[in-house]
Amino acid sequence: METFPYTPSQQPLYDGGCACGALRFRAKGEPKRVGICHCMTCRRIHGSAFGSYAIYERDDIEWSGDTRAWKSSPLGRRHFCPACGSVAYMEYGDGSELDIPLGSFDRTGIFEPTYELWCCHREPWLPAGVRTEFDKDRT
Repeated sequence: METFPYTPSQQPLYDGGCACGALRFRAKGEPKRVGICHCMTCRRIHGSAFGSYAIYERDDIEWSGDTRAWKSSPLGRRHFCPACGSVAYMEYGDGSELDIPLGSFDRTGIFEPTYELWCCHREPWLPAGVRTEFDKDRT
């Protein structure tokens, strides 16, 4: 498992990586926001009813290891580990923000989503009204 050099900082550091350990990251500080996405692409790439993400500025994430990417929408690129296929992150538009899957962090329970996207595709058995909801993307 790759480790990162210790850098004294006032910001908390959050480590994570892919399932096989070939790809590692360190997130500096708190994310800009944390959300859940029910879009059909997130459902399919995670093989689950939704994806959940911590959104960071690109400069707040350090990476170790390689990724491969595919263009998942006109504005989106999804990066994954070429060894195990784990989702590494998503970037949209100019790529200044990275959406890091909550399940890729080493610790659990560190971030709680405050909103949900693409609720038009949410499974009917999931509770509604728990956090801010958007029928499609955030406005």
